[in-house]
Amino acid sequence: MDVTVWMYPVITDPQADAAYWEGIEKKFRRAAPGVRLNVERMPWAGRDARIAEALAGESGPDAILLMPDQIPFFTSQGALAPVEEALEDDLDRFLPTARDAVTVNDRIYGAPIYQTVTTTIYNKRLLSDAGVVTPPATWEEIKAAAPKLRGEGVALLDYSTSDDASLNLNFYPLLWQAGGRVFAEDGTRVAFNGPEGVEALTFLADLYQQRSIPSSAMDNTNRLGGQALGRRQAAMGYSVVLADAELAARTWGRENVLVGGPLQGPAREAAFGAPGALAVSAKSRHRAEATRFLTFMIQPEQIRSLGKASGYLSPRSDVVVPIDSPYARQYQAALASASAGEPHTASRRVMSLLAPEIRAAMTGRKSPAAALDAAAAAADELLRSL
Repeated sequence: MDVTVWMYPVITDPQADAAYWEGIEKKFRRAAPGVRLNVERMPWAGRDARIAEALAGESGPDAILLMPDQIPFFTSQGALAPVEEALEDDLDRFLPTARDAVTVNDRIYGAPIYQTVTTTIYNKRLLSDAGVVTPPATWEEIKAAAPKLRGEGVALLDYSTSDDASLNLNFYPLLWQAGGRVFAEDGTRVAFNGPEGVEALTFLADLYQQRSIPSSAMDNTNRLGGQALGRRQAAMGYSVVLADAELAARTWGRENVLVGGPLQGPAREAAFGAPGALAVSAKSRHRAEATRFLTFMIQPEQIRSLGKASGYLSPRSDVVVPIDSPYARQYQAALASASAGEPHTASRRVMSLLAPEIRAAMTGRKSPAAALDAAAAAADELLRSL
């Protein structure tokens, strides 16, 4: 019996990624005789459309890696099966934020297998060459430091705003730092076009138009490698995972990497951090076997091994990932300021409406207020149709 799992590159090194999941396939086959596990490694780009098509059809995967903002939509479509059975012996051992992130209407639809968290990293050499002694940790400090970097021909802040870049990793943390929300409390309308959203987008647009955010931001997909920050063309990023901090250390030299806390905005300090969770397709013909795989992957041994391979943290309170990194302590501390976002059945569709308007404001084609109002009008119309 074959069980197919769609996995995404949470392990950024392609060779290490392939080796890890091949090892898991072999280990699970020993744990579940008669079940042949096939882990298909899928690209991040275009994943929302690909997942929606697969789960709507009859030949999609049995299990699939999802993030919390995807789960409400697919449950609303009847595409996911509840998976309480997979977690029943371990449920109380998960972080409350991880449990909440995979729960919809009091049912659990995902088994957390790793915990993401992002924070700020800096290129110390670029800051030093520009005469910036204290790494900018607040919006005001970023505004003050930006002209100094610009004078050296370097952008201060890297950013991602392509259609494949999740707003959880670019605009939303700034919105939360300003004290704003994506959706109103009752979920019937959006709230990102309030004063807090305008303040956040004005902050971004000003930096971009002053060339303190690189032009490559328009094509960046929340990546460090190959982008301005990785190429030493920008001095800091505020939504960086531990694996990319380690990549920076290999690229820049460890002596040039500084990891700080989540960025502090006008209202508070905030960052994105959420569990990656395995979900089971409601159309799977092998639901029991897929659920068994979920139970296998949430066990301490697999949580530790995946965390060590990926650089992500543990979603379980009783498991500590033995990460061999001098930055692990800062990332663990960043969890205190991390949000899993604002899950909603329309989360991803609202992102698709908002992202082009953010680009319009950053490039000066619209004012921040006009761009957010346009996105809000389209998003509210969408919400009324649900």
